[in-house]
Amino acid sequence: MRNLREIRISKKISAMDMAAALGLKTEAAYYKKESGSIRITIDEAKIIADKLGEPIELVFFSDELSTTESDKLKSSKAS
Repeated sequence: MRNLREIRISKKISAMDMAAALGLKTEAAYYKKESGSIRITIDEAKIIADKLGEPIELVFFSDELSTTESDKLKSSKAS
């Protein structure tokens, strides 16, 4: 979730502000979500995107495929 962290920092929004927006008690709880240790729900993703003032797609989805995803696509096309 590197993109999420980069956007948050670029907008000068603290982890504690994000935690509060999500109803979390500590910034550590938010960091676990931001790092991917704890899953972010779709409702939380919407809250985060709104707080950042960015489209949810920009914050949470990448146009790039991982090597594994790319290999799967290549092998399925070859079949």
